[in-house]
Amino acid sequence: MAKVTAADVNKLRKATGAGMMDCKKALVEAEGDFDKAITVLRKKGQKIAEKRADRDSSEGAVVAKINDANTRGVVVSLNCETDFVAKNDSFVEMANKMGDIALGTASKEEFLAADFDGMTVAEKLIEQTGVIGEKIEIGGFKTLEAPFVGSYVHGNKIGALVGLSAASDNAAEVAKSVSMQVASMGATTLSYKDFDPAFVASETEARIAAIEKDNIELGRLGKTLKNVPQYISMSQLTSDVLAKAEDDIKAELKAEGKPEKIWDKIVPGKVERFISDNTTLDNEKALLDQKFIMDESMNVAQYVSSKGEATVVGFERVSLA
Repeated sequence: MAKVTAADVNKLRKATGAGMMDCKKALVEAEGDFDKAITVLRKKGQKIAEKRADRDSSEGAVVAKINDANTRGVVVSLNCETDFVAKNDSFVEMANKMGDIALGTASKEEFLAADFDGMTVAEKLIEQTGVIGEKIEIGGFKTLEAPFVGSYVHGNKIGALVGLSAASDNAAEVAKSVSMQVASMGATTLSYKDFDPAFVASETEARIAAIEKDNIELGRLGKTLKNVPQYISMSQLTSDVLAKAEDDIKAELKAEGKPEKIWDKIVPGKVERFISDNTTLDNEKALLDQKFIMDESMNVAQYVSSKGEATVVGFERVSLA
C-alpha cells in the first residue's frame, strides 16, 4: 500500500476543502492516487447529497457580479442549511467564485456545467455537500443585460440587478439606488402597464373582500375601520374615473360649506390622495410606481427622471427568503 504523507493530505485538503481526516481516509482508500482520492470524496458527497435531498436549504450567500463594461450582470445564491455555514468565510469565498463563473454563462444549466477547478460547478456542489455535511445547491440564478447594469446586495441575503437605457456620469448612483429599492421592496414587474387586466380584476376582488372581512372584526372590537378602495391600480383609473373622483371631492367640499374660491388649493391634494388609496397593487408590485424609499415624496420613475434621460429597462432579484 502506498504511503500517504502529510504533504499529500495537505494538497488534497487545499484542492477540495475537505477535513484532514477525510482527506487522509480518501488517500488511503485510493492507495495514494490523488485523482482517485478526489473521486472518493466526490462519491461521499453524492451519498450525503442523496440523504439530505429533502432538507431545507434556505440559508446561504447571495452574490452579484457585473462585467467590466457594466453591460451584463448576474445575481446568484449559493444555498446551505444553516446560518453557521452561510457566515463561514470559505463558504462566502466559494459563493463569490461561483458568481465570477456565473457571469460568463447565459443560463443556470450552462453555469452548472461550467468548469470549477477541473470539475463542473454541479460536481463541486456535490463535493462540498460531502465536505460540509449540509445540502449545498444553487438557489437563485438571474442575469441581466442593458446599456448600463448596476447591482446591490443586502447582507449576503438579497441581491438585485437594475438595467438602465444609457450609461452616464451618475448611472452607477442611479442603478445602485434603484437596486436597493428592488432588494427592499420586492417588485415583480416594471410598471403597472405590465399587469394583465384579468389579474388586476381578480386581485381587486380579493383585496376588497379581505378588507371587508377585517372590518367586520374591527367593528366588533370598536376599532377604526380600514378604508375600502374602489380600485387597486392606476390601470383602472381611467379619465372618467378620475373626473368622477374630482366631482365627488367638489361635492363633498360644497356640502362642508368650503368657499368655492379655495377649492383649487384643496382638490389637487385630495385627488392625489384618491390615487394613492386606489393604487396599492402598483406600490407593492410595480417598481417604477413604488414610492422611492429614499424620498417618499416621489415614486421611482420620478427619481430616475430627476437624474437624467436614462430610464430603467429591467431588473432582477434573488433572495434567500
